[in-house]
Amino acid sequence: MSEQRIVLAERPNGKPTGETFRYESFELADLREGQVALESLYISVDPYMRGRMNDTRSYSQPFEIDEPIHGGVVARVIESKSEAFKSGDVVVGMLDWATKAVVDAKNVRKIDEQIAPISTALGVLGMTGMTAYFGLLDIGNPQPGETVVVSAAAGAVGSIVGQIAKIKSARVVGIAGSDEKLQHLKVDLGFDEVINYKTEDIREALDRTCPDGIDVYFENVGGEIGDAVLDRLNPFARVPVCGAISGYNAQQDIGPRVQSKLIIARARMQGFLVGDYGKRFKEAAEQLGQWVSEGKLRYEETIFEGFDRVPDAFLGLFDGSNTGKLLVKVK
Repeated sequence: MSEQRIVLAERPNGKPTGETFRYESFELADLREGQVALESLYISVDPYMRGRMNDTRSYSQPFEIDEPIHGGVVARVIESKSEAFKSGDVVVGMLDWATKAVVDAKNVRKIDEQIAPISTALGVLGMTGMTAYFGLLDIGNPQPGETVVVSAAAGAVGSIVGQIAKIKSARVVGIAGSDEKLQHLKVDLGFDEVINYKTEDIREALDRTCPDGIDVYFENVGGEIGDAVLDRLNPFARVPVCGAISGYNAQQDIGPRVQSKLIIARARMQGFLVGDYGKRFKEAAEQLGQWVSEGKLRYEETIFEGFDRVPDAFLGLFDGSNTGKLLVKVK
């Protein structure tokens, strides 16, 4: 029986469209020693994937035209020729956007289904949570009473960043794009102040919510929001740069020069990749899991149903349709 996969049909010029993707049928390869056959259960769609659709130099190789797109996937083992796994095990790894796959067993790790729902291996207990954990704590280093501003605060990473900042006794201001999201941030997640960037003047709103300036800015979006925050940094502020989604579909690079702003504030602005912290993943997973079990860390998921919805889910990243982690449930 043929399986389905999604390949990159063309490199997008600006925002991706349905034409960016193509479904293909393929035959599953025969299983060799040391491999496992997998059935996809959940597929993660993430903003960084947009950059990999461009044929430009970056921190990872671009996706190739007519080749499968790949990312985080939770899957069930349906056949194994590896001593490490048995049929029925649930695993997570960087896999193709496909209904099934055959991969080397070393490329996936088993999920403990007793800790939390398996989908969290792609979110709060996976790379998303670890991105928030390392970016905020290692680079942002929030101190009790400091003001932490988070852009895309209702998103997968931002919502976790804000909660960890609260655990560390900081004052947290979240920026999001709908009143429903603001309600979620303030009532459900405990943010101190919130800003709707679509309906408020961002500079006036920052003056109102950050009267004593900004000590840590967790950057997810860039653009005019980032510009406004940089003008309000306190001396020795820290700016972990996780993403800049506002410019991912831009056809030309525009923006202010930040050097003078950083000098004036004596601030540190540092980009990072979660992969930089690979040796400490166990530390992060254990701490995040403890916070979840203690009820200190809540998570939200926006789940699209069906393999045919993967492109729709990905495109939804750029219009802010999701709250929390955006996933596709395949099975």
